This record gives sequence, structure tokens and C-alpha cells, in this order.
Amino acid sequence: MSTLTLTQRSLFKPETLEEKMAVCDGELSLPPQDRVEALAILTADPNPSVAERAQSVLLGQPSDFFIKALERADSDPLLFRYCEQNLATRPGIADGLAKNVGFPAARLTPLAAHLTTAGVQALLDNLERFCEDPTLVEAVMRSSAASAEQRILLDEMKKGALSLAEIEEAVAEIEPDPARRETLMQRVAHMSVGQRLGLAMKGARTERLMLIRDPNRMVQRAVLQSPKLTDSEVEGFAGMTNLSKEVLRAISCMRIFMKNYTIAKNLVNNPKTPLDVSLHLFPRLTATDLVKLTTNKNIPETLRSAAAKLHRKRKMGDE
Repeated sequence: MSTLTLTQRSLFKPETLEEKMAVCDGELSLPPQDRVEALAILTADPNPSVAERAQSVLLGQPSDFFIKALERADSDPLLFRYCEQNLATRPGIADGLAKNVGFPAARLTPLAAHLTTAGVQALLDNLERFCEDPTLVEAVMRSSAASAEQRILLDEMKKGALSLAEIEEAVAEIEPDPARRETLMQRVAHMSVGQRLGLAMKGARTERLMLIRDPNRMVQRAVLQSPKLTDSEVEGFAGMTNLSKEVLRAISCMRIFMKNYTIAKNLVNNPKTPLDVSLHLFPRLTATDLVKLTTNKNIPETLRSAAAKLHRKRKMGDE
């Protein structure tokens, strides 16, 4: 057995023929996912003997090893190439490629037929993938694995541009300056859903504030997935009474947002928040905010009564 070991995956690069054949023959202490990645790299080795040996060994490796290797954001491009060319029909491989943001969306499109429901959901949870390749939506729609709810969401992305009335209504609420309002309206006019998804993901704060009101649910989701979105923006969204219940529910389902007390408090006090969401969140309120909730006439009576009952219980416990 060779004494070579992999201390850091990114540092080990077999260079000599002996090292390369040791990888192929399993003579190195490598985790299975590291070995299949190294083997995938060696399939492109300029030495035909090494490349053929690596290819032969890879054929017998379990899918789980490749799936584990694909979980890493820094997966080698040659691992991607091997998986898409040789393993795409194996269960879980297409899903692994879909979940890895390093794998180009355009190359995922031909593999969409092999996605499972979980793979489709991974794409819906990272809408930027659809922005990278507009044809991916159609490809995923043809997948038999997509659930009924997923098909509804995918169909949302095929809709056309907003009407002028919809644009004017959204822009008028967020931009008082006439010149800036006109510029913003011109920017989104005639945009397809895919283009608005891209703007929601990569645009500025004013654009997100407008697009969170977009009638298309996928655009709303894209705003909430934007890497530029700040806590203060979501705090504002949570308190807005002109947002759809779906947006407010989506905020409550995102764990990263629910760590923020102000977001949870604003959701509870928002009369548009679905009652089941409010009833789940209100016990988190401080004593002061709980008292205020009991006097909030805008929220459902059921929630006010539950808040009053909890307040009395807390007071009795303090006595």
C-alpha cells in the first residue's frame, strides 16, 4: 500500500505515472468521492494507458460516490464532463449536476429528462439557473418527474411581459420622482418573465422593491433568492399589506429570514399574513410586543385572543 495520503483534496495532483496508476489501482488512502473525481480527471490524461485504465475503473464505481463528489462547489470540470457524458441516466446524477451551481445550465438542459422531482425542486430553489439558459424551462417542463405544483410554477415562467397598467401600479408606489419613475417603467416594459427573473436576482434595491409586487410568483421568489437582498428589505416586505399572501408565506418558510426577530414580528402584525403562519410565529414575541399585538385591531380576532391568552399565562408564570 502506498504511503501517499490526501490531506487536502485540492493539493493532491498525481503527476508521475506511478502516482496516477496508484489512483487507478486504489493504492492511495482517498475518500471514495475524491477517488472518483481523480479518476475522472485521469480519463483525460495524455497517456493512453492511464486514461484507459481510469475509464475502466470508473465503470465499476457506485453512483453514490459520484453524487457525493458533485455536492462540492469546486468540483473539477472533468468530473462534470464524465458524469454528463457517461452517467446521466443513473438515478441521482442529473440531480447532482442540477444542484451544483458550478455546472453550466446550458449543459444541464439536455439532461433535464433524467431529473427527479427533487432535482426539479433544486432548480426552483435556485432560479438563477433558469436565468442562465431560458431553454431550460421548456426542457424541465417536458420532464415526467415534475410534480403538478412544480409544473404550475414552471408554467408561470413562460408567461409574457407585464401590462402597462401593472407596471404603472407597481412603480407609482415605490418611486415618487417622475423622471426616475419613467426610467424604471421603460426598463421593465416588454421584459419577459425570464428577464424579470434576472433583474430580480441581480438588480438594485428599487427594482427588487418593484418586482416583489410582480404578479408572477416566480419573479417574487427570485427577489427573495437574490444574493443582494438585505435583512432591512425583508423587514420592510414582512410589514407590507399590499403583498400577496404567497410572498409573506414564502418569507416565513425561509429559515435565514426567520432568524431575524423584526421580520417575524412584522409578519405577525401584518393582517395579510396567513393565520397559520401568524399563529406559529407569535409566541416568539417579547412581552412588550405581545401586549401590543393584543390591541392590534387589524389582525384576526383568533390571533388577538391567542396573544391575550399567552400574555396572561406568562404573567401567571412570573408571579
